[in-house]
Amino acid sequence: MNALNPLGMVSENPSENQNVTEAAAQANTQVSAAETEERKDYFVERDGMKFAGTHLLVDLWGATNLDDPGMIDVTLREAAVTAGATILHSHFHHFTPNGGVSGVVVLAESHISIHTWPERNFAAVDIFMCGACDPHKSIPVLRATFQPERIDLDEQRRGRVV
Repeated sequence: MNALNPLGMVSENPSENQNVTEAAAQANTQVSAAETEERKDYFVERDGMKFAGTHLLVDLWGATNLDDPGMIDVTLREAAVTAGATILHSHFHHFTPNGGVSGVVVLAESHISIHTWPERNFAAVDIFMCGACDPHKSIPVLRATFQPERIDLDEQRRGRVV
């Protein structure tokens, strides 16, 4: 994992689950029946279907404000909160002073990520949320900041139980 540090792919402060020893990991796998019954199932039931969460692929065309990582961070955080999500961490990378931005807001309920191409006025946004969150509530926040001429939206229900 240390090889990923220069790429900004490993958190400076790894979460506790990244430091679990093998013995502790084995101990954690031995769960009693009572503990299993107490675990909350965060899968969603909607329209007669049970699934892990809603995954939106959002293409913003004719968009603005695509080269400012600070503004993008604030916007994606606001989008997450508006959708009812819990923010854990965010990380953004700016490709040259006037280039695009790639980044992610990691959520307890999954993530929101973005990749921008300011030279094409285009951004690809990925919103995946489980539980009671509504990722569709993020769209007006994205629209307000990036002011796209057109939004192409694709929705997938991930982890469908059949």
